[in-house]
Amino acid sequence: MDKSLYIAMTGASATLRAQAQVSHNLANTDTVGFQATLNGTVAAPVAGAGLASRVATMARDMGVSSAPGSITNTGNALDVALHGDRWLAVQDSSGGVAYTRAGNLKLNQNGLLTTASGLPVLDQSGAPMSIPPNDALDIAGDGTVSIVPQGQPASTMASVGRLQVVAANTRDLVRGEDGLMHAAPGATAPPPAAGTVLTSGVLEGSNVDGTGMLVSMIQLARQFEMQVRVLHSGDESARSANTLLSSR
Repeated sequence: MDKSLYIAMTGASATLRAQAQVSHNLANTDTVGFQATLNGTVAAPVAGAGLASRVATMARDMGVSSAPGSITNTGNALDVALHGDRWLAVQDSSGGVAYTRAGNLKLNQNGLLTTASGLPVLDQSGAPMSIPPNDALDIAGDGTVSIVPQGQPASTMASVGRLQVVAANTRDLVRGEDGLMHAAPGATAPPPAAGTVLTSGVLEGSNVDGTGMLVSMIQLARQFEMQVRVLHSGDESARSANTLLSSR
């Protein structure tokens, strides 16, 4: 009987974690470049002294979805959508390199190119990308940034740098607590991507399937209810057994 209780208890715990991840996905349905978190459960033998006769349920993070998000035309020169398996390199809050598909870029008051959340975008050399004052700006398909210097004619458009865009499969990266993607521990940094890597003037939205996530939330809620019922049933059976034993 206690085996079923432990399985139901660990299953309920895993279900709660899954509900939290689904809630996180739903909260980011409208977040530019967001990729849904995948989750699952596995059977995990209980470690410890004695025979390996106990198995618990364990929640497992299965990474993030590599499905493409919807594309929206904005006409904004600073909006870019990364092509498949392409990632924009940014400087995270600790000064390290992280990767994102959120292409809604901004220029701050100091002329630094940043993400919408204020993280510096890196150039090919790994330095924060700085944009001089200009009258027009263009980001080419290979990530090259060109401008028309302030007060100059359109014919003077010149390149000021190139965005650092890398090539990596989603499964080879891990999402950090900051919501950004990072190279897996011990792995080498993703290589630079060649050729056409992005489209400017458009944005890639979240790849979260809102309807599917709502259905998953309902399924998980019912699953949790069933697991709790198993716990209550086990407790009642134990009480009944104790009553029978004490009556002798």
